[in-house]
Amino acid sequence: MKLKALKLYNFRSYQGKIVIPFDDLTTLVGQNDVGKSSILDALGIFFDHPLCKFEAADRCVSSKDGSEVRIGCIFNELPSELIIDANAKTTLADEFLLNKDNDLEIHKVFQAGKIKPSIVAIALHPTAKDAKDLLLKKHNDLKKIASKLDVTNIEDQRSNVALRKAIWSTINDLQRTHVEIPLNKEDAKTIWEQLESHFPMYALFRADRPSNDSDAEVQDPMKIAVRQAMAELEPELEKIKAQVKERTLEVASRTLDKLRDFDDSLANELQPTFQAEPKWDSIFKLSLMSEDQIPLNKRGSGVRRLVLLSFLRAEAERKLNDSSRTNIIYAIEEPETSQHPNYQKLVINSLKDLSTQDGCQIILTTHVPALAGLVPVDSVRRIVQDDNKQPRVEFGTDDILQSIADDLGVFPEQQVQEFVRLEGPKVFVCVEGPTDVSFFHHVSRLFKNKVDSTIPCTDTPSIIVLPLGGSTLQHWVNNHYLQNSGLPEFHVYDKYPLVSDKDQTPKYQASCDMINNRGDNSQAHITNKREIENYLHPDAIKKGIGVMVKVTDDDDVMKAVCDELGRDKRCKKMIKRKIANEVVPHMTVDMFKERGGFDEILGWLQKIAAFLK
Repeated sequence: MKLKALKLYNFRSYQGKIVIPFDDLTTLVGQNDVGKSSILDALGIFFDHPLCKFEAADRCVSSKDGSEVRIGCIFNELPSELIIDANAKTTLADEFLLNKDNDLEIHKVFQAGKIKPSIVAIALHPTAKDAKDLLLKKHNDLKKIASKLDVTNIEDQRSNVALRKAIWSTINDLQRTHVEIPLNKEDAKTIWEQLESHFPMYALFRADRPSNDSDAEVQDPMKIAVRQAMAELEPELEKIKAQVKERTLEVASRTLDKLRDFDDSLANELQPTFQAEPKWDSIFKLSLMSEDQIPLNKRGSGVRRLVLLSFLRAEAERKLNDSSRTNIIYAIEEPETSQHPNYQKLVINSLKDLSTQDGCQIILTTHVPALAGLVPVDSVRRIVQDDNKQPRVEFGTDDILQSIADDLGVFPEQQVQEFVRLEGPKVFVCVEGPTDVSFFHHVSRLFKNKVDSTIPCTDTPSIIVLPLGGSTLQHWVNNHYLQNSGLPEFHVYDKYPLVSDKDQTPKYQASCDMINNRGDNSQAHITNKREIENYLHPDAIKKGIGVMVKVTDDDDVMKAVCDELGRDKRCKKMIKRKIANEVVPHMTVDMFKERGGFDEILGWLQKIAAFLK
């Protein structure tokens, strides 16, 4: 299951209702004390994280006396089936437990004066007479309704699932309406218990150090490692549990047989019962100790955060190489805390890599400009307070991105600013992403040394190659800044992805046309081949990363490489960087000629050289 959105109602500073959508990577940005951490804590309360407990003080102070507090989560990518009992399997759709968007929406509702919540599903559910509240009815009650309606198409009279299905199919108009379904009794309770096992793990890393050393932030990664190992070994553990139960029940049975020799009635009263399921993750205690036997949770915050960074990087690599999948949400508050700027960049790159893995979602908070500038634009959620000190969430428009840049002080990179101030002819070379920058640096050196000595290397002071595919806030800021710099720009963008398969129009065609029509000598080009990777030679790919794939002008080379490496398609970004660093350096002039890209690339480089004359 994947978290799609969070709904808050009267939680802390969030008076009234507010909805926060989530992606694979979601970045909450804003000034101090606007409610970023409250969102992470609300999720912690929903997922029963040990560091997050609902308290009376969590109720919004501006709400009226008696107002309830709601923490609701909306999920997609739902389980394909649920097992209610030994006799029946069902689905959320068949039980009418999905909302109008076919998503699962669960609310935890905290009433005034109570700490323990009631749990409800918000669903487009039948409300017609004899069709409503069937999930809350006992087996005999369902049989009475079926008899009353003269239902005959019941597959299994013993199954509540079959009874509900037959009753609902008999009623012509179910009058489905959005209603709250309590998940506290009968089959509704069983479904809730089933759903809990499908929820993603929620791993919360706070910026401040908790008061209890056993719950210190760096302990969490090791605890999570144990929990994930347990989840992945669940089939084996279930076998062990079954064997232990079988053998202990045999002992209990023999004991009762002997007891009957003394008191037969007493022996008949006693029944062997297991009081609780084994908590496997509490059996294994994993910690990291120094040579001096100093536990890691006694070390400095900077060291602890480096361990967290290393854990995240290790997880990204493990999930890339391991076919096993465990859904997990990493919620990280201010990952820049106590870290050198170079490490901050490593943190963000690790988080972006991890968010591409199947079953992983990343949520982070920050108010640091350098960090906010590195995250993808579509991941940004701006938390801002209105004139009445009420927080709201904004995202998705250029105006909001400009506001974020103004709020946090995100400015063009120092490299760009200094470049504008340089004397003499110069040009911006604008490409889609960082891997395209590496490509241009390599081919310019190669063509200068082997083809035409007048071609400048793109890493010389008079040229700056910028990734302006709009992927991050910093790139967005740079792009706006360049338009006012007065310097010429040379753009190269991939032919794919297309706007649509119907018109076969490259995504950046409109942008290229606008640049070419500026009248300031700027130029923009769409590649003849699908993307930069289609200019590579199979032999270079073989030398660089050890796999042989077919390379044509229009095939998805990245997918072919991922398939050959046995990687999920979501790992394309990581593989793309690997190709840029380990494949492109193996390309030769002859390889470019054989792939049919030599003349096109030479033309790009010669046009760039013309800007400097």
